[in-house]
Amino acid sequence: MSHGHSVHTPPAPEETPPDSRRWTTLLLLCLAQFILIVDITVVQVALPTIGGDLALDREALTWVVTTYTLCFGGLMVLGGRLSDALGARRTLLAGLALFTLASLACGLAPNGIVLIVGRAAQGVGAALLSPSALAIIMSTFHGRRRNRALGVWAAIGGTGAALGVLLGGLLTTGPGWEWVFFVNVPIGLLVLFTLPAVVPADGPRPARQQIDVPGALAVTAATALLIYGLVNAGDAGWGAADTLLPLAGAVIFYVVFVLIERSVRAPLMRAETLARRPVISGTFVMLVATGLMLALFFLSSLYLQHVLTFSALETGLMFLPVAIAITIGAQLGGHLIGKVGGRPVAVVAFLITAAGVLLMTRISLQGNAYTTLLPGFVIAALGIGPAFVTATTTTLANIPHAETGVASGVINTFHELGGSIGVAVVSTVAAASFTPGAADIGGFISGFTMCAIIAVAAAAIALGLVPPGKSSGTFVGHGHGGH
Repeated sequence: MSHGHSVHTPPAPEETPPDSRRWTTLLLLCLAQFILIVDITVVQVALPTIGGDLALDREALTWVVTTYTLCFGGLMVLGGRLSDALGARRTLLAGLALFTLASLACGLAPNGIVLIVGRAAQGVGAALLSPSALAIIMSTFHGRRRNRALGVWAAIGGTGAALGVLLGGLLTTGPGWEWVFFVNVPIGLLVLFTLPAVVPADGPRPARQQIDVPGALAVTAATALLIYGLVNAGDAGWGAADTLLPLAGAVIFYVVFVLIERSVRAPLMRAETLARRPVISGTFVMLVATGLMLALFFLSSLYLQHVLTFSALETGLMFLPVAIAITIGAQLGGHLIGKVGGRPVAVVAFLITAAGVLLMTRISLQGNAYTTLLPGFVIAALGIGPAFVTATTTTLANIPHAETGVASGVINTFHELGGSIGVAVVSTVAAASFTPGAADIGGFISGFTMCAIIAVAAAAIALGLVPPGKSSGTFVGHGHGGH
Protein backbone atom coordinates (compact mmCIF):
# COMPACT_ATOMS: atom_id res chain seq x y z
CA MET A 1 0.00 0.00 0.00
CA SER A 2 2.46 2.54 -1.20
CA HIS A 3 2.98 5.85 0.51
CA GLY A 4 5.34 7.89 -1.51
CA HIS A 5 4.41 11.45 -2.47
CA SER A 6 5.89 14.48 -4.13
CA VAL A 7 9.29 14.49 -2.46
CA HIS A 8 11.61 17.25 -3.59
CA THR A 9 14.81 15.68 -2.29
CA PRO A 10 17.00 18.31 -0.66
CA PRO A 11 20.72 18.29 -1.51
CA ALA A 12 22.84 15.96 0.59
CA PRO A 13 23.94 17.68 3.79
CA GLU A 14 27.65 18.55 4.10
CA GLU A 15 28.05 16.30 7.13
CA THR A 16 26.28 13.01 6.97
CA PRO A 17 24.97 11.89 10.35
CA PRO A 18 26.66 8.83 11.86
CA ASP A 19 25.25 5.48 10.77
CA SER A 20 23.77 4.59 14.17
CA ARG A 21 21.75 7.82 14.24
CA ARG A 22 20.55 7.28 10.67
CA TRP A 23 19.25 3.78 11.38
CA THR A 24 17.63 4.99 14.63
CA THR A 25 15.86 7.64 12.52
CA LEU A 26 14.66 4.95 10.09
CA LEU A 27 13.44 2.75 12.95
CA LEU A 28 11.41 5.62 14.47
CA LEU A 29 9.96 6.68 11.10
CA CYS A 30 8.99 3.08 10.28
CA LEU A 31 7.35 2.76 13.70
CA ALA A 32 5.28 5.89 13.01
CA GLN A 33 4.33 4.67 9.50
CA PHE A 34 3.51 1.24 10.92
CA ILE A 35 0.74 2.60 13.20
CA LEU A 36 -0.75 4.49 10.23
CA ILE A 37 -0.91 1.32 8.12
CA VAL A 38 -2.13 -0.88 10.98
CA ASP A 39 -5.01 1.55 11.47
CA ILE A 40 -6.36 0.77 7.99
CA THR A 41 -6.91 -2.95 8.72
CA VAL A 42 -7.01 -3.16 12.54
CA VAL A 43 -10.50 -1.63 12.68
CA GLN A 44 -11.95 -4.15 10.20
CA VAL A 45 -11.88 -6.98 12.74
CA ALA A 46 -13.21 -4.78 15.58
CA LEU A 47 -16.15 -3.42 13.53
CA PRO A 48 -18.94 -5.75 14.73
CA THR A 49 -17.94 -5.21 18.40
CA ILE A 50 -17.74 -1.42 17.94
CA GLY A 51 -21.17 -1.51 16.23
CA GLY A 52 -22.65 -3.47 19.13
CA ASP A 53 -21.14 -1.29 21.88
CA LEU A 54 -21.96 2.09 20.32
CA ALA A 55 -25.24 0.99 18.65
CA LEU A 56 -23.99 1.90 15.14
CA ASP A 57 -25.94 1.03 12.01
CA ARG A 58 -24.47 -0.06 8.67
CA GLU A 59 -23.89 3.50 7.42
CA ALA A 60 -22.04 4.53 10.60
CA LEU A 61 -19.86 1.39 10.52
CA THR A 62 -19.00 2.10 6.88
CA TRP A 63 -17.90 5.64 7.85
CA VAL A 64 -15.70 4.29 10.67
CA VAL A 65 -13.62 2.58 7.96
CA THR A 66 -13.90 5.11 5.13
CA THR A 67 -13.40 8.42 7.00
CA TYR A 68 -9.80 7.53 7.89
CA THR A 69 -8.76 6.46 4.40
CA LEU A 70 -10.70 9.37 2.84
CA CYS A 71 -8.86 12.07 4.82
CA PHE A 72 -5.54 10.19 4.58
CA GLY A 73 -5.78 9.91 0.79
CA GLY A 74 -7.54 13.17 0.01
CA LEU A 75 -5.02 15.31 1.89
CA MET A 76 -1.78 13.36 1.30
CA VAL A 77 -0.49 15.41 -1.63
CA LEU A 78 -1.26 18.56 0.38
CA GLY A 79 0.71 17.01 3.27
CA GLY A 80 3.66 16.56 0.90
CA ARG A 81 3.44 20.18 -0.24
CA LEU A 82 3.30 21.41 3.39
CA SER A 83 6.33 19.25 4.17
CA ASP A 84 8.24 20.98 1.35
CA ALA A 85 7.09 24.45 2.42
CA LEU A 86 7.28 24.24 6.23
CA GLY A 87 9.99 21.60 6.68
CA ALA A 88 9.67 17.82 6.88
CA ARG A 89 10.52 17.46 10.59
CA ARG A 90 8.07 20.17 11.63
CA THR A 91 5.24 18.73 9.48
CA LEU A 92 5.93 15.17 10.65
CA LEU A 93 5.84 16.08 14.36
CA ALA A 94 2.61 18.07 13.87
CA GLY A 95 1.00 15.13 12.02
CA LEU A 96 2.15 12.61 14.62
CA ALA A 97 0.88 14.76 17.52
CA LEU A 98 -2.53 15.08 15.81
CA PHE A 99 -2.68 11.34 15.01
CA THR A 100 -1.80 10.40 18.62
CA LEU A 101 -4.39 12.77 20.13
CA ALA A 102 -7.03 11.58 17.65
CA SER A 103 -6.28 7.93 18.53
CA LEU A 104 -6.89 8.74 22.20
CA ALA A 105 -10.19 10.46 21.29
CA CYS A 106 -11.29 7.42 19.22
CA GLY A 107 -10.61 5.04 22.12
CA LEU A 108 -12.57 7.25 24.53
CA ALA A 109 -15.43 7.86 22.05
CA PRO A 110 -18.82 7.59 23.82
CA ASN A 111 -20.76 7.48 20.52
CA GLY A 112 -20.43 7.07 16.75
CA ILE A 113 -20.10 10.80 15.98
CA VAL A 114 -17.05 11.28 18.23
CA LEU A 115 -15.49 8.09 16.82
CA ILE A 116 -15.98 9.16 13.18
CA VAL A 117 -14.66 12.70 13.87
CA GLY A 118 -11.65 11.09 15.62
CA ARG A 119 -11.07 8.87 12.58
CA ALA A 120 -11.12 11.97 10.34
CA ALA A 121 -8.51 13.66 12.57
CA GLN A 122 -6.38 10.47 12.45
CA GLY A 123 -6.54 10.65 8.64
CA VAL A 124 -5.43 14.30 8.58
CA GLY A 125 -2.52 13.47 10.92
CA ALA A 126 -1.53 10.50 8.72
CA ALA A 127 -1.64 12.69 5.58
CA LEU A 128 0.87 15.09 7.20
CA LEU A 129 3.07 12.36 8.69
CA SER A 130 3.52 9.83 5.86
CA PRO A 131 4.96 12.06 3.08
CA SER A 132 7.13 13.96 5.61
CA ALA A 133 8.62 10.70 6.90
CA LEU A 134 9.48 9.65 3.35
CA ALA A 135 11.07 13.08 2.68
CA ILE A 136 13.28 12.65 5.79
CA ILE A 137 14.36 9.18 4.60
CA MET A 138 15.22 10.60 1.17
CA SER A 139 17.39 13.35 2.69
CA THR A 140 19.02 11.14 5.38
CA PHE A 141 20.07 8.22 3.16
CA HIS A 142 21.95 8.27 -0.13
CA GLY A 143 23.06 5.76 -2.76
CA ARG A 144 22.77 2.09 -1.84
CA ARG A 145 21.84 2.90 1.73
CA ARG A 146 18.78 4.76 0.46
CA ASN A 147 17.64 1.68 -1.51
CA ARG A 148 18.01 -0.45 1.61
CA ALA A 149 16.09 2.10 3.68
CA LEU A 150 13.29 2.29 1.09
CA GLY A 151 13.14 -1.52 1.02
CA VAL A 152 12.56 -1.58 4.79
CA TRP A 153 9.95 1.21 4.41
CA ALA A 154 8.12 -0.74 1.65
CA ALA A 155 8.01 -3.90 3.79
CA ILE A 156 6.10 -1.98 6.48
CA GLY A 157 3.02 -2.02 4.20
CA GLY A 158 2.75 -5.80 4.08
CA THR A 159 3.63 -6.47 7.71
CA GLY A 160 1.42 -3.57 8.89
CA ALA A 161 -1.63 -4.91 7.08
CA ALA A 162 -0.97 -8.49 8.26
CA LEU A 163 -0.32 -7.57 11.87
CA GLY A 164 -3.24 -5.13 11.80
CA VAL A 165 -5.81 -7.90 11.40
CA LEU A 166 -4.16 -10.07 14.06
CA LEU A 167 -3.73 -7.16 16.48
CA GLY A 168 -7.36 -6.15 15.88
CA GLY A 169 -8.49 -9.63 16.92
CA LEU A 170 -6.20 -9.86 19.98
CA LEU A 171 -7.09 -6.41 21.33
CA THR A 172 -10.84 -6.64 20.67
CA THR A 173 -11.11 -10.08 22.28
CA GLY A 174 -8.77 -9.09 25.15
CA PRO A 175 -8.93 -5.62 26.71
CA GLY A 176 -11.61 -4.37 24.28
CA TRP A 177 -11.96 -2.58 20.93
CA GLU A 178 -10.92 0.76 22.51
CA TRP A 179 -7.36 -0.61 22.68
CA VAL A 180 -7.27 -0.83 18.89
CA PHE A 181 -6.85 2.98 19.18
CA PHE A 182 -5.17 3.31 22.60
CA VAL A 183 -2.21 1.19 21.43
CA ASN A 184 -1.17 4.05 19.10
CA VAL A 185 -0.77 6.50 22.00
CA PRO A 186 2.42 5.16 23.69
CA ILE A 187 4.03 4.49 20.28
CA GLY A 188 3.11 8.00 19.08
CA LEU A 189 4.51 9.60 22.26
CA LEU A 190 7.72 7.54 22.07
CA VAL A 191 8.42 8.69 18.49
CA LEU A 192 7.31 12.26 19.26
CA PHE A 193 9.81 12.66 22.10
CA THR A 194 12.78 10.73 20.65
CA LEU A 195 12.71 11.79 16.97
CA PRO A 196 13.81 15.44 17.54
CA ALA A 197 17.02 14.10 19.14
CA VAL A 198 18.07 12.19 16.00
CA VAL A 199 16.56 14.22 13.12
CA PRO A 200 18.24 17.62 12.62
CA ALA A 201 15.99 20.68 12.73
CA ASP A 202 14.60 21.92 9.41
CA GLY A 203 16.88 24.38 7.66
CA PRO A 204 15.70 27.79 6.44
CA ARG A 205 12.72 27.38 4.12
CA PRO A 206 12.65 28.87 0.62
CA ALA A 207 10.64 32.04 0.01
CA ARG A 208 6.93 31.72 0.71
CA GLN A 209 5.53 28.92 -1.45
CA GLN A 210 1.99 28.78 -2.74
CA ILE A 211 0.05 25.84 -1.36
CA ASP A 212 -3.10 24.70 -3.14
CA VAL A 213 -5.40 24.27 -0.12
CA PRO A 214 -8.62 24.88 -2.16
CA GLY A 215 -7.66 22.05 -4.56
CA ALA A 216 -7.05 19.60 -1.69
CA LEU A 217 -10.34 20.51 -0.01
CA ALA A 218 -12.28 20.27 -3.30
CA VAL A 219 -11.02 16.76 -4.18
CA THR A 220 -11.60 15.52 -0.59
CA ALA A 221 -15.14 17.02 -0.49
CA ALA A 222 -15.94 15.48 -3.89
CA THR A 223 -14.86 12.01 -2.75
CA ALA A 224 -16.69 12.38 0.60
CA LEU A 225 -19.93 13.23 -1.26
CA LEU A 226 -19.36 10.30 -3.64
CA ILE A 227 -19.01 7.90 -0.68
CA TYR A 228 -22.00 9.48 1.10
CA GLY A 229 -24.18 8.94 -1.99
CA LEU A 230 -22.97 5.35 -2.45
CA VAL A 231 -23.61 4.47 1.23
CA ASN A 232 -27.11 6.03 1.16
CA ALA A 233 -28.05 4.02 -1.93
CA GLY A 234 -28.04 0.85 0.20
CA ASP A 235 -31.12 1.89 2.15
CA ALA A 236 -32.72 4.74 0.19
CA GLY A 237 -32.29 3.19 -3.29
CA TRP A 238 -30.42 4.55 -6.32
CA GLY A 239 -33.25 6.87 -7.41
CA ALA A 240 -33.74 8.60 -4.04
CA ALA A 241 -32.82 12.26 -3.50
CA ASP A 242 -30.53 11.18 -0.61
CA THR A 243 -28.49 9.23 -3.15
CA LEU A 244 -28.67 11.44 -6.24
CA LEU A 245 -27.98 14.83 -4.60
CA PRO A 246 -24.65 13.83 -2.99
CA LEU A 247 -23.57 12.07 -6.23
CA ALA A 248 -24.42 15.20 -8.24
CA GLY A 249 -22.54 17.28 -5.65
CA ALA A 250 -19.52 14.97 -6.06
CA VAL A 251 -19.48 15.55 -9.84
CA ILE A 252 -19.69 19.33 -9.31
CA PHE A 253 -16.80 19.30 -6.82
CA TYR A 254 -14.63 17.15 -9.13
CA VAL A 255 -15.26 19.72 -11.91
CA VAL A 256 -14.40 22.54 -9.48
CA PHE A 257 -11.19 20.66 -8.58
CA VAL A 258 -10.15 20.43 -12.26
CA LEU A 259 -10.87 24.16 -12.74
CA ILE A 260 -8.82 25.05 -9.63
CA GLU A 261 -5.88 22.93 -10.83
CA ARG A 262 -5.93 24.71 -14.19
CA SER A 263 -5.97 28.19 -12.66
CA VAL A 264 -3.55 28.12 -9.70
CA ARG A 265 0.18 28.70 -10.11
CA ALA A 266 1.24 25.69 -8.04
CA PRO A 267 -1.47 23.01 -8.51
CA LEU A 268 -1.59 19.89 -6.35
CA MET A 269 -1.87 17.68 -9.43
CA ARG A 270 -0.88 19.01 -12.85
CA ALA A 271 -3.40 18.25 -15.57
CA GLU A 272 -0.55 17.21 -17.94
CA THR A 273 0.71 14.62 -15.43
CA LEU A 274 -2.80 13.32 -14.69
CA ALA A 275 -3.53 12.98 -18.41
CA ARG A 276 -0.49 10.75 -19.05
CA ARG A 277 -1.52 7.19 -19.88
CA PRO A 278 0.86 5.55 -17.35
CA VAL A 279 -0.62 7.72 -14.58
CA ILE A 280 -4.23 6.96 -15.61
CA SER A 281 -3.31 3.26 -15.76
CA GLY A 282 -1.55 3.28 -12.37
CA THR A 283 -4.33 5.15 -10.59
CA PHE A 284 -6.96 2.82 -12.10
CA VAL A 285 -5.11 -0.36 -11.06
CA MET A 286 -4.42 1.02 -7.55
CA LEU A 287 -8.01 2.22 -7.07
CA VAL A 288 -9.48 -1.17 -8.01
CA ALA A 289 -6.90 -3.28 -6.12
CA THR A 290 -7.32 -1.38 -2.85
CA GLY A 291 -11.07 -1.13 -3.29
CA LEU A 292 -11.31 -4.92 -3.68
CA MET A 293 -8.95 -5.64 -0.77
CA LEU A 294 -10.73 -3.48 1.82
CA ALA A 295 -14.19 -4.47 0.50
CA LEU A 296 -13.36 -8.18 0.95
CA PHE A 297 -12.00 -7.60 4.48
CA PHE A 298 -15.13 -5.57 5.35
CA LEU A 299 -17.63 -8.16 4.06
CA SER A 300 -15.73 -11.15 5.48
CA SER A 301 -15.33 -9.62 8.94
CA LEU A 302 -19.06 -8.93 9.25
CA TYR A 303 -20.02 -12.34 7.81
CA LEU A 304 -17.69 -14.25 10.13
CA GLN A 305 -18.72 -12.38 13.28
CA HIS A 306 -22.42 -11.66 12.63
CA VAL A 307 -23.43 -14.86 10.82
CA LEU A 308 -20.96 -17.52 12.01
CA THR A 309 -20.47 -15.85 15.45
CA PHE A 310 -16.67 -15.97 15.23
CA SER A 311 -14.85 -14.05 17.94
CA ALA A 312 -12.71 -11.08 16.89
CA LEU A 313 -9.57 -13.13 17.64
CA GLU A 314 -10.71 -16.06 15.46
CA THR A 315 -11.47 -13.57 12.68
CA GLY A 316 -8.04 -11.94 13.02
CA LEU A 317 -6.31 -15.33 12.88
CA MET A 318 -8.33 -16.32 9.81
CA PHE A 319 -7.28 -13.10 8.05
CA LEU A 320 -3.59 -13.60 8.80
CA PRO A 321 -2.89 -16.00 5.87
CA VAL A 322 -4.80 -13.56 3.63
CA ALA A 323 -2.58 -10.62 4.60
CA ILE A 324 0.54 -12.80 4.15
CA ALA A 325 -0.74 -13.89 0.69
CA ILE A 326 -1.00 -10.21 -0.37
CA THR A 327 2.65 -9.67 0.58
CA ILE A 328 3.79 -12.87 -1.21
CA GLY A 329 1.80 -11.84 -4.30
CA ALA A 330 3.45 -8.40 -4.24
CA GLN A 331 6.95 -9.94 -4.09
CA LEU A 332 6.13 -12.31 -6.98
CA GLY A 333 4.63 -9.46 -8.98
CA GLY A 334 7.74 -7.33 -8.43
CA HIS A 335 9.94 -10.08 -9.92
CA LEU A 336 7.59 -10.92 -12.81
CA ILE A 337 7.16 -7.30 -13.99
CA GLY A 338 10.87 -7.13 -14.83
CA LYS A 339 10.58 -10.32 -16.89
CA VAL A 340 7.24 -10.06 -18.72
CA GLY A 341 6.12 -6.43 -18.22
CA GLY A 342 3.30 -4.81 -16.28
CA ARG A 343 0.38 -5.46 -18.63
CA PRO A 344 0.28 -9.30 -18.41
CA VAL A 345 0.93 -9.13 -14.65
CA ALA A 346 -2.00 -6.72 -14.11
CA VAL A 347 -4.41 -8.74 -16.30
CA VAL A 348 -3.53 -12.10 -14.69
CA ALA A 349 -3.57 -10.52 -11.19
CA PHE A 350 -7.17 -9.33 -11.62
CA LEU A 351 -8.27 -12.67 -13.15
CA ILE A 352 -6.76 -14.59 -10.19
CA THR A 353 -8.56 -12.17 -7.84
CA ALA A 354 -11.87 -12.76 -9.66
CA ALA A 355 -11.43 -16.56 -9.45
CA GLY A 356 -10.71 -16.35 -5.72
CA VAL A 357 -13.69 -14.08 -5.02
CA LEU A 358 -16.02 -16.40 -6.97
CA LEU A 359 -14.96 -19.22 -4.63
CA MET A 360 -15.92 -16.95 -1.69
CA THR A 361 -19.55 -16.85 -2.94
CA ARG A 362 -19.93 -20.47 -1.72
CA ILE A 363 -20.51 -19.23 1.85
CA SER A 364 -23.67 -20.36 3.66
CA LEU A 365 -25.48 -19.81 6.97
CA GLN A 366 -23.88 -22.80 8.68
CA GLY A 367 -20.94 -23.42 6.34
CA ASN A 368 -17.37 -24.08 7.43
CA ALA A 369 -15.54 -20.81 6.72
CA TYR A 370 -12.19 -22.63 6.54
CA THR A 371 -13.34 -24.58 3.47
CA THR A 372 -15.71 -22.03 1.85
CA LEU A 373 -14.45 -18.50 2.58
CA LEU A 374 -10.74 -18.87 3.35
CA PRO A 375 -9.34 -20.69 0.25
CA GLY A 376 -10.98 -18.18 -2.10
CA PHE A 377 -9.84 -15.23 0.02
CA VAL A 378 -6.20 -16.42 -0.04
CA ILE A 379 -6.33 -16.87 -3.85
CA ALA A 380 -7.90 -13.40 -4.26
CA ALA A 381 -5.17 -11.93 -2.03
CA LEU A 382 -2.43 -13.55 -4.14
CA GLY A 383 -3.93 -11.68 -7.10
CA ILE A 384 -4.31 -8.32 -5.33
CA GLY A 385 -0.61 -8.21 -4.28
CA PRO A 386 0.86 -8.03 -7.83
CA ALA A 387 -1.76 -5.43 -8.82
CA PHE A 388 -0.38 -3.05 -6.15
CA VAL A 389 3.15 -3.38 -7.48
CA THR A 390 2.04 -3.02 -11.11
CA ALA A 391 0.25 0.23 -10.30
CA THR A 392 3.42 1.78 -8.89
CA THR A 393 6.17 0.35 -11.13
CA THR A 394 4.53 0.69 -14.53
CA THR A 395 3.65 4.32 -13.80
CA LEU A 396 6.98 5.47 -12.42
CA ALA A 397 8.97 3.64 -15.12
CA ASN A 398 7.04 5.32 -17.94
CA ILE A 399 6.98 9.02 -17.03
CA PRO A 400 9.67 11.73 -16.97
CA HIS A 401 11.82 11.64 -13.84
CA ALA A 402 10.83 15.20 -12.88
CA GLU A 403 7.20 14.08 -12.49
CA THR A 404 7.76 10.96 -10.37
CA GLY A 405 7.08 12.76 -7.08
CA VAL A 406 3.73 14.13 -8.18
CA ALA A 407 2.78 10.86 -9.92
CA SER A 408 3.56 8.70 -6.88
CA GLY A 409 1.57 11.16 -4.76
CA VAL A 410 -1.42 10.78 -7.09
CA ILE A 411 -1.18 6.97 -7.03
CA ASN A 412 -0.96 6.89 -3.24
CA THR A 413 -3.95 9.21 -3.01
CA PHE A 414 -5.97 6.78 -5.12
CA HIS A 415 -4.71 3.94 -2.93
CA GLU A 416 -6.56 5.39 0.07
CA LEU A 417 -9.57 6.69 -1.87
CA GLY A 418 -9.97 3.28 -3.54
CA GLY A 419 -10.34 1.67 -0.12
CA SER A 420 -13.00 4.18 0.89
CA ILE A 421 -15.00 3.75 -2.32
CA GLY A 422 -14.71 -0.07 -2.30
CA VAL A 423 -16.09 -0.36 1.24
CA ALA A 424 -18.92 2.10 0.43
CA VAL A 425 -19.95 0.13 -2.69
CA VAL A 426 -20.07 -3.32 -1.05
CA SER A 427 -21.71 -1.91 2.07
CA THR A 428 -24.55 -0.73 -0.19
CA VAL A 429 -24.78 -3.95 -2.24
CA ALA A 430 -24.79 -6.16 0.87
CA ALA A 431 -27.02 -3.87 2.98
CA ALA A 432 -29.80 -6.47 3.39
CA SER A 433 -27.58 -8.89 5.31
CA PHE A 434 -25.96 -6.44 7.73
CA THR A 435 -28.33 -6.70 10.66
CA PRO A 436 -26.74 -8.87 13.37
CA GLY A 437 -28.41 -12.27 13.41
CA ALA A 438 -29.89 -11.76 9.91
CA ALA A 439 -31.08 -15.09 8.55
CA ASP A 440 -30.31 -14.01 5.00
CA ILE A 441 -26.76 -14.01 3.61
CA GLY A 442 -27.88 -13.07 0.10
CA GLY A 443 -26.42 -9.58 0.62
CA PHE A 444 -22.97 -10.97 1.37
CA ILE A 445 -23.11 -13.25 -1.70
CA SER A 446 -24.22 -10.26 -3.84
CA GLY A 447 -21.31 -8.22 -2.42
CA PHE A 448 -18.75 -10.93 -3.28
CA THR A 449 -20.32 -11.44 -6.75
CA MET A 450 -20.04 -7.70 -7.39
CA CYS A 451 -16.32 -7.81 -6.42
CA ALA A 452 -15.73 -10.71 -8.85
CA ILE A 453 -17.45 -8.81 -11.69
CA ILE A 454 -15.36 -5.69 -10.96
CA ALA A 455 -12.15 -7.78 -10.98
CA VAL A 456 -13.01 -9.33 -14.40
CA ALA A 457 -13.89 -5.88 -15.81
CA ALA A 458 -10.61 -4.50 -14.41
CA ALA A 459 -8.65 -7.29 -16.16
CA ALA A 460 -10.30 -6.39 -19.49
CA ILE A 461 -9.60 -2.65 -19.01
CA ALA A 462 -5.99 -3.33 -17.90
CA LEU A 463 -5.43 -5.25 -21.16
CA GLY A 464 -5.95 -2.02 -23.10
CA LEU A 465 -4.81 0.57 -20.56
CA VAL A 466 -1.60 -0.66 -18.87
CA PRO A 467 1.44 0.34 -20.99
CA PRO A 468 3.06 -2.60 -22.82
CA GLY A 469 6.73 -3.49 -22.43
CA LYS A 470 8.90 -4.28 -19.43
CA SER A 471 9.69 -1.86 -16.65
CA SER A 472 12.64 -2.05 -14.31
CA GLY A 473 10.56 -3.64 -11.52
CA THR A 474 12.53 -1.71 -8.92
CA PHE A 475 9.65 -1.30 -6.51
CA VAL A 476 8.87 -4.29 -4.37
CA GLY A 477 6.50 -4.07 -1.50
CA HIS A 478 2.82 -4.18 -1.03
CA GLY A 479 1.78 -0.73 -1.58
CA HIS A 480 2.83 1.40 1.34
CA GLY A 481 6.39 1.87 0.23
CA GLY A 482 8.49 4.42 -1.48
CA HIS A 483 9.09 4.82 -5.15
